[in-house]
This record gives sequence, structure tokens and C-alpha cells, in this order.
Amino acid sequence: MAVEYDKEGSALRIRGKNVLENEHVKIGAFHTLEIELHRPFVLRKELWDSLALDMIRQVSDPKASADLAVILMQEGLAHILLVGKSVTTTRSRIETSIPRKHGPAIAGYDKALNKFFDNVLQAFLKHVDFNVVRCAVIASPGFTKDQFHKHLLLEAERKQLRPVIENKSRIILVHTTSGYKHSLKEVLDDSSVMNMIKDTKAAQEVRALKDFFAMLSNDPERACYGPRHVEVAHERMAVQTLLITDELFRSSDIPTRQKYVDLVDSVKASGGTVHIFSSMHVSGEQLAQLTGVAAILRFPLPDLEDIEMTTEKIPTIGKATLTGETGRRSEAVMAACLQPHLFSLWRFLKT
Repeated sequence: MAVEYDKEGSALRIRGKNVLENEHVKIGAFHTLEIELHRPFVLRKELWDSLALDMIRQVSDPKASADLAVILMQEGLAHILLVGKSVTTTRSRIETSIPRKHGPAIAGYDKALNKFFDNVLQAFLKHVDFNVVRCAVIASPGFTKDQFHKHLLLEAERKQLRPVIENKSRIILVHTTSGYKHSLKEVLDDSSVMNMIKDTKAAQEVRALKDFFAMLSNDPERACYGPRHVEVAHERMAVQTLLITDELFRSSDIPTRQKYVDLVDSVKASGGTVHIFSSMHVSGEQLAQLTGVAAILRFPLPDLEDIEMTTEKIPTIGKATLTGETGRRSEAVMAACLQPHLFSLWRFLKT
């Protein structure tokens, strides 16, 4: 069976061989079934572990939704992103050719820029619902964000766009180095944004990862990463905070998957805090570069460095396949620093 998740269309496509006779598909014939939003279905699994059940409870919550809307932009390019509990989705990409400000083309500059802003505004109105998101961020290098913000408010007054007028205090401007999607990390690092979404899952992940890197830098004997080091630390009841990416729970090897589920349950039972990072968030991508599992410790464990890291292969994140590292911490840290509900169902079907 093959499962494909279409983020843009919010649909699941399941392909496989039919094993039960019915009037529509012959036995043994291959068939593709598409599951869309609001289409009832029954999902059965031989094993529902604690993490799968927690995920079901989360996505069954009517309040489960996007926490943050972000417009990442620069002149001629904009991305509209929705940051939710389990996934960051790109809802729209807008590109417009903008003439240079100098030379003969300057006459068309203002017209092209206004056209670009109009296109971004239409996409913003289509994809951003202030009844759902906590706040909206307009982020860019230079003054593009300020120019668009002014355009947005003027058009809202002129056209009486009530959602914008009534929620203009929830629109935040943030400086970023570009309008490309990798600059989302800069948005999530901004203190004004964090204050607005401080109790959301995405913000908690960002804070937990910051705390880990701070501990690794200031008191390295109280921080570790890699499956073997984290397991040893937990055996010694030293794990205060466990950071783990959800990719590890989708391993094709069931014993490996169960090992990480048991680790999470055991850390919780011993009074530790667990943060399960979404691989579809920027913080989850960073954690994946540290093998996908890390921990902040209650007390120093200086001898952990003497324990050889596992060579266990870590699931693929995006296009990169990671393996347990035997190098020094600083190399992995340097690499990391340089770097709606159907989605959750897709996770279960993949496992």
C-alpha cells in the first residue's frame, strides 16, 4: 500500500491492491482512494501506542488549527505560510517582476510594486482567518514590510475590509534577511512574535531547542544528543527534558518505533518533560540534524562523551539521510545552527 498526502489539496491518496470483492473493484485489481476533508472513514491499526492516541486527541480538538500566519516577502516575491500544531504549510507563493528604481524602467516601478502588493493582499485575505490564527506577521528585509503594511491598512479602510480593520493590532512587523521560507526561523526567534504565541506548540518547540543549545554551550555535561547517549542518560534517571522528532515514530521497523515510544513514556513516568517536534516545523528540521533526539539533564554526566554513539540510521528528513554521529558535539551544533488533520492521519497510515 502506498500513501500520499497532498498538503495543498488537503487530501490523502491511498493506492493498493483490493483484497475484498465489491461491485466497484475486482479482487486483485489496483485502486486509488482519495480521502478528503469531511469525508467519513474508519481507520484500524493493530497497535495504537500512547503517542498515536495523543495525536488523535489533539486533532479531534475543534480548536486545533493554525497558530500563526506569516507573510515572508521581499520586492517581487512573497510566501504566505500557516504555522500550526503539526505542520507548517505554504498557502501561497506570489511572484511579480519589479523594474529597477533607476534608469528608464523607473516609470513602471511604482505601478508594478502596487500590483505586487495587491496580489499579496488578495492571497492574505483568502488564506488568513483571524478567527483561527493568534496573529499575522509581515516579515521582510528593508522597508518592504512597512510599505506593504501601509498598503494593507489603506486598502482595508478604502474597501472596508472588516477582518483587517478589526485585527490590525494583531499584525506584527518583523525584520528578516529574505523573503524565502528559510527565514521563518528568524520570525519564530522574534520576541514580539513569541509573546503572541507563547503557549502554542510551535513556540514551545522553539523555546525548548533554544534551552538545549544554551545548555550545550554553557554546561555541556548537562546536555546530550543521539539515541545511545540519551538512552544511557535516561537509565541513570538524568533526563529532565527530552527533545525528539516525530520522524522517529514513523520508522518502518516496528521494534525501533516502539523503542522511542517506550522512551517517551518512561521519561514522562519519571517526571521528565517531553517535547515531540514536528518534522514539518523549522525547529524539527534543526533537531533532525542532531540525530532527531536530544536531552537536557538534571545533573552533569561527564562520562557520556566516553560512550560511543550508535551508528543506527535515522529516518530521512526531506532529502537528507542522517546517521548517528561519532564526531564532536561542536560539529553537529554548527551544522544545526546553519541550517489539518489529514497530515496527522498520514502519519498513522505511514506507520
